[in-house]
Amino acid sequence: MKKSFLLSLLFLGLLWSCSKENILTESEREWLKENDHITVALFPYYPPYQFINHDNSIEGIFIEYLDLIEEKTEHKFKRKYYSNWSIELQEAKDKKVDILFEIQETKNRKQYLTFYSKTFESKHVIVSRKNSFKGSKIKDLQNAQIVVPKDYAITENLKRLYPQLSIYEEVNDITCLQKLNAGQYDVFIGPKAVVNYLIKNKNLSNLTIDSETNLTYKPGIAVDKNNKILNSIINKAISDISTTENQNIIERWLFKETKPYYKNSKFIILLVLSVLILLIISIGINFYLGFIVKQRTKELRGAKESSEKDNNLKSAFINNVSHEIRSPMNGIIGFSKLLDEPKITPKEKRKYTDNIIQSCKQLITNMDNILEVSKLQTKQVSLNPEPTDLFDVFATILSLFERKAQNKGIDLILNNTIDKNKRLVVIDKSKLIKTVGGILENSIKFTEKGAILISGSIQNSSLVVSVRDSGIGIPSKDQRILFKSFAKSENQISKKYGGLGLGLTIAKKNTDLMNGELSLSSIENQGTTFRLELPYTKIKQTNNKIVSNEIHIKEQLKEHIILIAEDGDVNFLFLKTILTKIEGYNFSIYRAKNGKEAVSFCKEHKNIDLVLMDIKMPEMNGYQATALIKEIEPKLPVIAQTAYSTKEDIQNAYAAGCDDFISKPVDPKILKPILQKYLVAKY
Repeated sequence: MKKSFLLSLLFLGLLWSCSKENILTESEREWLKENDHITVALFPYYPPYQFINHDNSIEGIFIEYLDLIEEKTEHKFKRKYYSNWSIELQEAKDKKVDILFEIQETKNRKQYLTFYSKTFESKHVIVSRKNSFKGSKIKDLQNAQIVVPKDYAITENLKRLYPQLSIYEEVNDITCLQKLNAGQYDVFIGPKAVVNYLIKNKNLSNLTIDSETNLTYKPGIAVDKNNKILNSIINKAISDISTTENQNIIERWLFKETKPYYKNSKFIILLVLSVLILLIISIGINFYLGFIVKQRTKELRGAKESSEKDNNLKSAFINNVSHEIRSPMNGIIGFSKLLDEPKITPKEKRKYTDNIIQSCKQLITNMDNILEVSKLQTKQVSLNPEPTDLFDVFATILSLFERKAQNKGIDLILNNTIDKNKRLVVIDKSKLIKTVGGILENSIKFTEKGAILISGSIQNSSLVVSVRDSGIGIPSKDQRILFKSFAKSENQISKKYGGLGLGLTIAKKNTDLMNGELSLSSIENQGTTFRLELPYTKIKQTNNKIVSNEIHIKEQLKEHIILIAEDGDVNFLFLKTILTKIEGYNFSIYRAKNGKEAVSFCKEHKNIDLVLMDIKMPEMNGYQATALIKEIEPKLPVIAQTAYSTKEDIQNAYAAGCDDFISKPVDPKILKPILQKYLVAKY
């Protein structure tokens, strides 16, 4: 019996040995011996698939896969290492290597390679800087600068599937992620396993994975398509790799092995002790929590009701934003189309043009209010105190709102009791006008008839401005939330009166910023009085009269050469029109449609006087172009002009070398002083 058992084991061993030897035919084994130059291309810079370890050894998923294939074919292939993926691909095309490990199949590569074994998969993910650009899907990235490695499969697939995207290429994944981390690009797309490894091990803690995409990284093995015998050998070796062998490699590199605790002999004892301890602790905690829960339940119920109320207000605000943006846009588009009518009269043309201008102003006002509330809430706004004439402030406010009040049949009355000797103060003039203007605009909106009284006085070292109207009034229950964002009388965005309900919010936040106090008293159907109280800092009034110096312009002006770097046709024409209307200058205006054209123009024209540089442009953005221009002409003034106007955007513009900054839409009143700062009128 014992002898039969030993014979059986010997027989099974012989069968296993024969099966192992019979993977390749005799002719295939002879072919391998004769062609010992067969070369495997390896790219050990893609952890965890293949990489150089801390002891300079090469390891990873595909290195173990290669070892397994060599074991099954009983042949050691010649290994060639590459540090540049593009060179590796080119040498594969040129037949200088025969086998490529960790390569993904694409349409172009299938022309010269045969692909095997797509066992390992990793979802491609969208990566950006924390608290920066966010996009949950690839189609959301149309306005983003996407960086990917040169000649990688993801690059080819993105260009084929999403030709509208702005794609930039760098040499490899780590370079892409490092430049993304430094702010040079907006987004990186790559395999999740690789991204996680590099972020953790290359000190890229400022980066985060936003979401997974529908694209998958499926690396495998590829063989020279024309080498039929080698294809047959590799196919047999891969087919002979068992599911267990394959799974062992995957688990060793892509999953963490954990020894089941239940196999430990002390498991039951520790479990029982843990349960007893937890039971005792839970009983004590239960008594304590019961006491705390009773106290907190009432507070949480009140907080929940308040939160739901705020959420309802925010939802109403968000729903109304679409209406308040679309309404003026409808006027702009509608009347613009009417201007093309063949039988339009000059009177109708003026009327349509006026309506377009008013719609544009309304749209800009709504957008400015939304942005201003956002900046005030995030404390991105600072005070700018300056010598201010209060009489000029009141005159400005009246001029801004007098026509609007007259159109509704409302009398706008000013009662200024401030002494002439106290009219000059140190205060943030623009915020004072914005604050009083927001209150006054609210009063005009909710007043159907009667009058609005604006009063100004100095009381107890304070500047007091009050606005009293004869409008609909504010219910007492709504007065406490009136100054909150998204809130308006009747607890909803008023359907009757329209608007975003942000004027009073901005007024209140500006008042707090100026260390003042804004209060109100109101009676329904009788009117409302707003009272603004601000610190009063008087300055001495001098007897010097302001002398107006007239500049006599000579008939012939020498030209200033201006370069406008702007990819948008409408924006370029608008800037050009503004420049041609500025008196005292003779501009020769040139255009560059992207950063590269701007740099080339500055190289060719040494007599250029000033550059108006857009930041968001194709091929090369304004930051990069400015840096190159400053290397060529360090003293050439470069003014950034862009729709991005946050504090960070301004800092980035100055860091790139820009001399000044102006936000879109460009205001001629702001542009002219900037030109005067950097240009001297030439005669």
